[in-house]
Amino acid sequence: MEKWRSSQRILRNYTKTLISHRFNTNHNNSPNISSSGKQGFYTNSYDLRDYRGRSSTTVNQNCRNLQYRLFGSTTFEVQRNPSFATLNSEDVNRFKEMLGEKNVIEDEDRLATANIDWMRKYKGFSKLLLQPKSTQEVSEILKYCNSRCLAVVPQGGNTGLVGGSVPVFDEVIINIGSMNNIISLDKVSGILVCEAGCILENLDSFLLNEGFIMPLDLGAKGSCQIGGNVSTNAGGLRYVRYGSLHGSILGLEVVQANGTVLDMLGTIRKDSTGYDLKQLFIGSEGSLGIITKKLLSESKRKLGEVLSAFEFLDNQSMDMVLTYLDGVRNPLPPSVHNFYVLIETTGSNETHDKEKLEAFLLHSMESGLISDGVVAQDINQASSFWRIREGITEALMKAGAVYKYDLSLPVEKMYNLVEKMRIRLGQRAKVLGYGHLGDANLHLNISTPEYDDTVLAQIEPFVYEWTSSHRGSISAEHGLGLMKANKIHYSKSPETVELMISIKKLLDPNRILNPYKVLPHSLVQE
Repeated sequence: MEKWRSSQRILRNYTKTLISHRFNTNHNNSPNISSSGKQGFYTNSYDLRDYRGRSSTTVNQNCRNLQYRLFGSTTFEVQRNPSFATLNSEDVNRFKEMLGEKNVIEDEDRLATANIDWMRKYKGFSKLLLQPKSTQEVSEILKYCNSRCLAVVPQGGNTGLVGGSVPVFDEVIINIGSMNNIISLDKVSGILVCEAGCILENLDSFLLNEGFIMPLDLGAKGSCQIGGNVSTNAGGLRYVRYGSLHGSILGLEVVQANGTVLDMLGTIRKDSTGYDLKQLFIGSEGSLGIITKKLLSESKRKLGEVLSAFEFLDNQSMDMVLTYLDGVRNPLPPSVHNFYVLIETTGSNETHDKEKLEAFLLHSMESGLISDGVVAQDINQASSFWRIREGITEALMKAGAVYKYDLSLPVEKMYNLVEKMRIRLGQRAKVLGYGHLGDANLHLNISTPEYDDTVLAQIEPFVYEWTSSHRGSISAEHGLGLMKANKIHYSKSPETVELMISIKKLLDPNRILNPYKVLPHSLVQE
């Protein structure tokens, strides 16, 4: 028995009524898939290597213009900011003086990995990867880049889904993965201080051994880094219990574009002295500064009995995982259910926690709220339950082409969009809906054998317009990145966008930090 808390208890509710009463579902089984589409249509320029058909990009020989054809989004053209300098041998030598030769990467194979996102949809062509080991080195890098007007892109685990952590053109990549030290843990207050390159799963394991729990949990926890999590204000699987990182983060250390280090690592919980500047950088996606350290308030050993996760997936998502992932099985007897719900609780008393969950399951079944369910009896079984939910994205990639949308919508409207997309697309695609029910976050995924312009035309801009009309957000937790930078107006008013641009220009007057991302690049460059 683990001393730090009662063992995780996970309940899966498999039902036709639990969600359908709220969503008014009335759909058939997954349609057959048919698709026709062509890839590669550019002329008068050379093609960058196409990775598994996920994207195709073209640039002219001078690297001045780039037309992005992202098969998960609409075509758009990005022009390289002419004020940005081009990397030369003197720059490389200067970086080697700062960091040492082994931390200045020019190797083509290593650059190829850093230049493309893990979904293989976004690809840049940076010629240089820097690996600083300290805040001081990040400061020196940015001070020099700002003086030369060299654009940079901060990169952590590179697990993002909207192109925010890879170059668009030839930006210098600053990877903070070498800054992975845990600085301190106050076991009385439960406050952790660590560097931004720490992998989320490593932090979670460290805290579990000390009797604590991370308030953040993600499917990509084995690769993603906490600095990137903070920069995108990642929500994740425990959001319903712990809320966003805006509430969990007590302090940050950030390096601005000009190399100035902002030390905002105060460990006090109450501070009413002026502006709470750290909030400006949480969720800014590296466009205002590079996070180098963070101070996180953790949950304590004596947790009250609370719900920590409330996830849902539809039957199409379950079928996708069972079909494409080895070793995954449905823990319940075969049956047809429209929806599956995964509930996780974290309690201070194992026996009481178990009794509470089993009582809930029994009552829900007797009242007809659910049709079947199972409680994990150990951590291995709990992990196998989570594997189903966390494996959906991997299964979708194995199935073929996928159009992914991360949306926030009123709970009662969430699944309506899934059903509308099934009607719009008919037999041409398989539409899946899953996500975080506890915080009204829908992951809409549309699967086809290959990318198809006619399918995309039925998806966009309809998905964004529908979301906007219901006062939702077009990016619940993945950020805007490159994919949605020009679509921010669907979620933010023109006045709000103007203010954001003003802040960007104030803190990064040369616009070198992660250019072309988050905000409409045409407006930022004005």
